[in-house]
Amino acid sequence: MNQIVQGDCVQVLKSLPSNAVDLVVTDPPYLVNYRDRSGRTIENDGGSGEFLGAFSDLYRVLKPDSFCVCFYGWNRVDQFFGAWRQAGFRPVGHIVWKKEYSSKSAFLQYRHEQAYLLAKGNPDRPAKPLADVQPWEYSGNRAHPTEKA
Repeated sequence: MNQIVQGDCVQVLKSLPSNAVDLVVTDPPYLVNYRDRSGRTIENDGGSGEFLGAFSDLYRVLKPDSFCVCFYGWNRVDQFFGAWRQAGFRPVGHIVWKKEYSSKSAFLQYRHEQAYLLAKGNPDRPAKPLADVQPWEYSGNRAHPTEKA
């Protein structure tokens, strides 16, 4: 299946066949009630995490011995871990992208993005693994400072 499908992930996943997808890269809401500088919010970013059940469908559509890369909100990692494990995923790596700017400040300046590398089954190990800390290139989009380019 070499196609891009646009739609509500939770709904579209249900229509996809099992064991059909080579790789999933997902950046779901972080469950932090995000509000940007202009007051905009992100749909489904409240604390309920209703979409977390979609990880079961992500697991179902992935081919055996494959990966899911999932960005997440660090202060809700317990909810994400629960959903990943309940779906069947096995965390096998953690990637940090170091930013040269702060996307938010509270007690600390948030100067990184992170994602877990989740395995379905037992994928082959790479001959040359990537470093778990990577540089982050700023897109210049001040309206979305954590935009993935």
